[in-house]
Formats: sequence, structure tokens, C-alpha cells
Amino acid sequence: MQPFFKTLDEKVGWLLDAVAFVTSLLVMGLMLFLILARYVFGWSLVGILELVMLAGMWLYMTGALIASRRREHLVVDFLELQLRDARLQALHKTLVAVIVAIISACFVWWALRMLAWGVQRPQHTPELSIPLWVSQAAIMLASIGCFVYALRDVWQGGVAIRAARSGHSLAEERS
Repeated sequence: MQPFFKTLDEKVGWLLDAVAFVTSLLVMGLMLFLILARYVFGWSLVGILELVMLAGMWLYMTGALIASRRREHLVVDFLELQLRDARLQALHKTLVAVIVAIISACFVWWALRMLAWGVQRPQHTPELSIPLWVSQAAIMLASIGCFVYALRDVWQGGVAIRAARSGHSLAEERS
């Protein structure tokens, strides 16, 4: 089953990188176009800023997922660096992962409620009439993805605890 998850993770990683790349190009290109249109050509274009904001929201949420996938999200690792015992390190990582999973589950619940509210009471952007749930869906997707990655970290923490109890290191199991 492990090769399946590794392949799935690689494909999801590629998709996240592609979405981040495309949305980065959109934000940069649309902002450049907006600036040139206003200050060079004197055009007053409506709706471009709405597209920038929409692409920006998807970019930010995709970036959060990429950071969560790579375990590069915001961490305070002072205590972790002080621990020398493999079992304590594994316990610490697992505890942190459990806390992150609980917080992520709360965000999933809040994002679901926000998205449901946005669908029940549809609102649109002023110029292009883009439904607001389109940007809210980015928050929903990111919260679910971060929760799944937190569950992955809890699982791997449990594996590390079992390995530390039996005297093996996680590095030995991976090789």
C-alpha cells in the first residue's frame, strides 16, 4: 500500500506545484497588465483586480497546502532541537501532529460552514459577477488538504513511536 500513497503524493505534489505556478503567473501578469493599462495607456479597466484577488486567493491557499505537504509550515522547534532521546522526539512530533490535526479539523468545519453560507446566500463580485464561493472553495480545499497532511503526520508519528520503542530509528525503516 505504501507505493500507492507515494505515487499519489507525487501526483498531488505535481498538481499543487502546477496550480501555484499558473496562479503566480496570473497574479503577476494581470497586475502588470492592470498597471500598464492604467498608467501607460490611460485605460480604465474594470474587473481585472477581481481576477487578481481570485488568483491570489488560490495561490495563497495552494501555498499553504504545499508548505503542509513538505512540512515547511510555521513551526517553533526549540523544544524539538533540545530533545536527544529518539522516543521523546517521536512523542513530541506526534503530539504536535495531533494538535495540528485538531486545529485543522476546526478549520475544515469553519470552511465548510463558510462555503455553505456562501452557496445559500450567493454573493458576487461587483464588476465581473464572479460568485464568492469560488474563492471560498480555495479555503475549503486548503483546509481539507492540511487536515489530511496532519493525519499523515500523526500516522508517521505513531510509526516513529513504535520504532523508538523497539529500538529502531525511522531512518532505518525507510532504507
